[in-house]
Amino acid sequence: MSQTYFISRHPGAVAWARAQGLHVDHWVTHLDVSHIQPGDTVAGTLPIHLAAEVCQRGARYLHLSLDLPAHLRGVELDAPTMQTAGASLQAFHIQPMGEH
Repeated sequence: MSQTYFISRHPGAVAWARAQGLHVDHWVTHLDVSHIQPGDTVAGTLPIHLAAEVCQRGARYLHLSLDLPAHLRGVELDAPTMQTAGASLQAFHIQPMGEH
């Protein structure tokens, strides 16, 4: 049975996701990619190499995207501020193109 993971170490992001009414089986601050199975969904923000590994394992990756003005970068955001910044989950399929 497929599982849904939400990955974030930020309380505001977790609060935003909960307010969206998302079905999430696992709320975690760190993803152990070895647990990801084909058909799973991983949502949140991951480093690009981990997002690629999620996709290589046959899971769906939903990136938590938002457009932040410069003065909010590096600031811990709450859920209302994230909503104002246009927070959304966008599906991406990421794969490495080879080594350089």
